[in-house]
Amino acid sequence: MPREQAVVSVFDAGFVLGDGVWEGLRVVGGHPAFLDQHLDRLWEGATALALDIGLTRAELTARVYETLRANEMTDGVHVRLMVTRGPKSTPYQDPRFSAGPATVVIIAEHKEPLPATVVDGLSLFTVHVRRASPDTLDPKLNAHSKLNDITACIQAYTAGADEALMLDPQGFVATCNSTHFFVVRRGEVWTSSGAYCLGGITRANVLAVCDEAGIPAREKLFSLTDVYSADEAFVTGTFAGVVPVHTVDGRRIGDGTRGPMVERLQGLYGALVARDVAGRVAPTGR
Repeated sequence: MPREQAVVSVFDAGFVLGDGVWEGLRVVGGHPAFLDQHLDRLWEGATALALDIGLTRAELTARVYETLRANEMTDGVHVRLMVTRGPKSTPYQDPRFSAGPATVVIIAEHKEPLPATVVDGLSLFTVHVRRASPDTLDPKLNAHSKLNDITACIQAYTAGADEALMLDPQGFVATCNSTHFFVVRRGEVWTSSGAYCLGGITRANVLAVCDEAGIPAREKLFSLTDVYSADEAFVTGTFAGVVPVHTVDGRRIGDGTRGPMVERLQGLYGALVARDVAGRVAPTGR
């Protein structure tokens, strides 16, 4: 339906409590890339929250494709797929006060990263907001409640940076507020241990293409000292793929331009996306 007509109840659990899970999908050649991995993560999150999506994977996949067909969208598209616990009988946190089935929302938009961003990169600022531990809010959950990341984002842009670099409770580098963080040191690609970040689809795929290409890549603990002296740095995410980082906390990384490893990984990741969508078949419309 038209954007201005797309509404949900003010009693919806997603609005009242941030009770839900979501995925971002990148559409290439008419197909959502790495759809199976995204649906795996969506179902894992829903299971953790005891949330009944109310659709099978095949049914939800069909609805994503129906939305793309209705909008005649094939490339340069980003899809936000959201599932909440649905409307509540009263705005109270107990899930047993849910009054209806899950609310499923699919927003498809023509949205592409700026070419300059992909080439020139981003600046990061290390914020005081730490990543939550699993006993408070499991960082593996791609939940609707994003206040931890939002407060980090506010601090970063107030400091004049594009994105927040976030540390874990022990002070090691964890992730960014909306992307995953990597450094390149002496030909090796490093990213965090993964203990305090979302199980990123693009993050995992970049590690996979490194392995495939024979590039040493490690998930490990490292500190800001390792970041400041890195040869290159970059972030990953569904929206923009692989994006260089030129500055962290006012320190120029390498020579401040996109380095050879980042450029190589952009090409390898783009090829992986192309292979993934080439093997997909759209479900028939209903």
